[in-house]
Order: sequence, then C-alpha cells, then structure tokens
Amino acid sequence: MKAVLLSSLLLSFVLPVSAEIRRPERKTLIDRDPDVIHLAEHVKNPIELRVIKAANVFSDKNGQIKLGVLEADQTVVLDAMTAKAYKVRGKGGKNGVVGWVGPQAFASKDPEFVENLKKLHKRQLEVQQLIDEKQVAIGMTAEEVDKSRGTPTKRQTKKTGKGETGRWEYVEYEQVSHFQYVRDPVSGQVFRTLSHTTQEEKNKTVVEFENGVVASLEESEQRSGSPVKIIVPPLVFAW
Repeated sequence: MKAVLLSSLLLSFVLPVSAEIRRPERKTLIDRDPDVIHLAEHVKNPIELRVIKAANVFSDKNGQIKLGVLEADQTVVLDAMTAKAYKVRGKGGKNGVVGWVGPQAFASKDPEFVENLKKLHKRQLEVQQLIDEKQVAIGMTAEEVDKSRGTPTKRQTKKTGKGETGRWEYVEYEQVSHFQYVRDPVSGQVFRTLSHTTQEEKNKTVVEFENGVVASLEESEQRSGSPVKIIVPPLVFAW
C-alpha cells in the first residue's frame, strides 16, 4: 500500500514537468507568415488609405474566404501588407470589418503611393532578415539596430543646428589567460602556472547615426570580411 502511494506521489510531480517540456512553443504572426509586414511594428504614425470603390474583404491574404464588402468613400487604416494585398480596418455594411483587400480599391494624394508601399514591404523584409541575423546596415533606424544588436556597450548623442547625431559602440570581450613558468627549487623542474586573466577586446562595431538613421558603420578586422550592407532609409508617407 505504501509503495503504491509513493508511486502516485512521484507521478504527480513528474507528469506536469514532462507535459510542460513537450508543450510546443507559441509563434508570433510574423513567425507564421514571414511575407506579412505588420505596420505597427515598423511605422510610427498610422498609414491611412482612401477607398475609391467598394471591394471584397477576405480573411486571408490569398483571398480564399470572403468576409464582406468594404464600402467606398471612406478612410481606412493600413494594419499589415504583403506585396499584393493590404489588411485594413474600415466600414463594411452595418458593422466594421477587418481583412485583406486588393490595392486597386485604394487611392492617395500621392500618385506613387502603391510603389512606395511596395518599397516599404521590400525594405521591412530586408530589415527583418538583418535583425534575425543580428546584423546592422546603413539606412536602418536606431530602433531597428536596437532590435538587432541590443543595448550598446557605449552610447553618445549630440544635438546640432542640423539635427541630432549619435554614436553607438558594440564591444565583445573575451577572457584571456596569462601563464608564467616557475622552476621548483627542490627538483629543478619547470612548471607552467596561471599568472592572471584579463578581459580583452575581441570584436567592435561602431554605428553612427544622423537623425535616427544609420549613416556609417565601422567594424573591427575580426568581424569584417563582407561588404557593408545598405538598405533604403525609412519612407516618409504624406497622405
């Protein structure tokens, strides 16, 4: 009886831990669909579009499940986008509607708005890849660099009449052991012993900003070897 009770108690501790280990890791929307750019994560001010004609609204970017119809003559907020579809929030019938709509339903005061949104989509895909690889490129914003490399080792900011400049340093250190040779006075044998350890610079990346955008990069020889990457600076939208 005691053996059965002991086994039950052990199982009550073991089973929850095993279940927790096997639980699959939850993924974000970006992880599930890397082709979708969520604007709230990349654009400070919401992007608004004018609906010039009624259009079908779909629950998915491929237009497979219809949710309703987006009414014309209204302004909607752009939540997310792919190269071929926009996810918007607007009026549809009696209630509001959130879903995917084709670009042909929208217009803007800027005649190049479609091309600009395509450039934005391409840029953010490049930025996301840089962040995943923990790299920095000229044209990235300070927020994007922070997501890619984290908090800098050293940060400097300077305000001038032309705007604001900044300098971030990312320094990687390694512990180096130093040894010395000592002769045993009795046996005469020479021994190698640890003398001390020091923290020495391994890699260094210097990022310089102009008005919040990376203007130049400097990397130590250990990290160099590939050309400096350059991407399109953040796009400014005026609707």
